[in-house]
Amino acid sequence: MSRLETIAIWVGGIALLAATLADVVAVIGRNIGLPLHGSIELVQVAVLGAGAIALVLATVAGNHAKVHLLYDRLSGGWKDTLGRLNSAVEGLFYALVLAGSAWLAMDLWFGHEVSEVRGIGWRWMRLFANGCFAAIIIVTFTKTFGRRRG
Repeated sequence: MSRLETIAIWVGGIALLAATLADVVAVIGRNIGLPLHGSIELVQVAVLGAGAIALVLATVAGNHAKVHLLYDRLSGGWKDTLGRLNSAVEGLFYALVLAGSAWLAMDLWFGHEVSEVRGIGWRWMRLFANGCFAAIIIVTFTKTFGRRRG
């Protein structure tokens, strides 16, 4: 495991812990009369960070969920072809998701869209997510077309 992957795992894990902590503090606060205003917004930011990082890490490691019913029964050449086709479709899927997300981000960039309670700038969250989608596309297409599997 590379140093960058280790850092990403720690950042994603800390984001999940932050989401959990924000929710715990919000629940306890509501029950003792000291609510944490905007806790849902804080959890949304943390989950976006953890989820986007997890997608990138799963792509780098090649650990996305797969159905092996047909794939495991194929011989070498067909298996390689189906694996490449699967990766190409995966890359295309994320390219379409990025295109739609980038379109929304560009359309709303100057709208100064912020969360209602905490004032979190959603444009930065969209930029982070789009950067992660771009990283997934690069990794997927590099693995698919960059070198022969073997």
